[in-house]
Amino acid sequence: MILKNLNKYSSFISQYTELRVQENRTLNITFLNGNLVGNAKDITNGVSARTYKGGSWGFASSAEVDEESIKSVIKAASDNAVFLDSREKRNKAFFNGTADSFEKNFGTQKTRLSQQEIMDFIREVDSYMASKYPNLSERVVSLRCLDMEKSLITSDGACLYSLLPRSNFIISMTVVKNEEPISLYDVFGGLGQFEDNFSSPKDFYKKIDSLYEHLINKSEGIYAEAGLKECVLHPNLAGILAHEAIGHTTEADLVLGGSIAGSYMNKQVASPLVSLVDYAHTYEGKICPVPIFMDDEGTTAEDVVIIENGTLKGYMHNKESARHFGDVPKGNARAFKFNDEPLIRMRNTAILPGTSKLEDMIASIEDGYYLMNTNNGQADTTSEFMFGIVLGYEIKNGRLGRAIKDTTISGIAFDVLKSTTMVSDDMVWLNGGMCGKKQPITVGMGGPAIKCKVNIGGR
Repeated sequence: MILKNLNKYSSFISQYTELRVQENRTLNITFLNGNLVGNAKDITNGVSARTYKGGSWGFASSAEVDEESIKSVIKAASDNAVFLDSREKRNKAFFNGTADSFEKNFGTQKTRLSQQEIMDFIREVDSYMASKYPNLSERVVSLRCLDMEKSLITSDGACLYSLLPRSNFIISMTVVKNEEPISLYDVFGGLGQFEDNFSSPKDFYKKIDSLYEHLINKSEGIYAEAGLKECVLHPNLAGILAHEAIGHTTEADLVLGGSIAGSYMNKQVASPLVSLVDYAHTYEGKICPVPIFMDDEGTTAEDVVIIENGTLKGYMHNKESARHFGDVPKGNARAFKFNDEPLIRMRNTAILPGTSKLEDMIASIEDGYYLMNTNNGQADTTSEFMFGIVLGYEIKNGRLGRAIKDTTISGIAFDVLKSTTMVSDDMVWLNGGMCGKKQPITVGMGGPAIKCKVNIGGR
C-alpha cells in the first residue's frame, strides 16, 4: 500500500506542480507442457514531480519515497522548469485549473491467495488440457497480473488515489498436422485481481473445449483466397482496428506530428453507421476494462467522441495540445511507471453497436470470410495497417464454411470503415490490451462486429 494522501507535502510546492507516488506490482507465471518455465514477481515504485513555468515543463523522479526524497524531487522538477523557461521563453499562461477528487480502489475484497495456491490453480487447468487432449504437441498456460496503484495531487487542488488491477490467463494450444504446427490461443480475465476474475479451474473447461474445437477446424482448414474481400470482422478485430489504426491517428500529439487525421476534422471518414468513442471509465452504466476517473495531469476524465455517424469530431488531448487546438482536455494524459511523464493515451476505445444481427451479416455474404482473432499487427499515422489473422472461417452462400489457416489483412483503416455496410448490435470488450506507444500502458478495446471490405493476404 502506497501513501494515499500527499496533501501534507503541498507546503513544499511553490509553483504549479503535479506530485505522484506510484507502485506497479506484477506477477507472471507460465507452464509449458506441465513444466513451470516462468515464475516472476516484481514491484516498481517511486515518486515523481512535474512542474510548469511559462510554457515549459520540468520533471524529476526518485525510487525512494520518503519526505526528503519528495522534497528533493519537487525542488529538482521546479529547478528544471525554471531553467527550461529561461531558455525557451514561451511566455504562456497556465491552464484552467481543476480541483476534483477521486478515490477508486478496484482491488479484491476477498482473501488473497498465496503464490503457491495460484500455481496449483494453473496446474489444474493444465492437467485438464493434458488429460482431455493428449494429441496436443504443445500447451501453454500463462498468468499475467498487474496492479497499478497511485496517489496524485496537483497544486491547483486535484487529488486522486487509485488501484487498477488486471489479471489475465493466456491459454495456447498446438497440434501437428501434415508435419506442420498449427497453433491457437485465447485470453481470459480483465479488470480485477486474481480472486475476483478466477474462482475455479472448472470455469475454464468450456472455454478450453471451444478453443480446441477451433484449433482442430483450423488444422483441417484451407488457405484464404487473396484479394479485396467482403468480410465480417468479429468484435475482437473491430476493437483492435479502432485502437491501432484509427485511435492513434487521432491522438493530438501524433496529429501535430503529421497524422492523416489532421486534415479530416469535421469530414466524413467512415460510413454513417460508424461511431467511435474513447470511453473514460463507464459504458452504459458498466465499468470499462481500464476505468480512468482522473488522468496523471489531474484532469477529470470524460468520454471523447472521435467519430460520430461517420464524421471525425474530436482528438484526444493533454493540457498542452488542448490549448493548441482550442479544445478541452478530457483525461487522456497517462503514465505507466512513476518515472514516466504523462503521454496522450487511449483508455477504452470502441466502435458503437449498430442494429444488425451477426447471423444476418454472415447470411448477406455470398463469398467472403468471417475473421475472428488476430495475434499481432501494425499501423501508422496514415491509418494504413496490417494484422495477422489466426482464426477465421470462409463464408459461402451466406453460411460459415471451412476454417482458414493463418493469413493477414491490410488496408487503409478509414477506407475500411467507409466500406462498412452493417454493424452488429452487441458490444464485446477486449480486456488484455497493452499499448506500446513509447511506454506500455493498459488499454481497453471494444466494439461490435462490422461488415466491410478488406484486403486478405491469402497463403
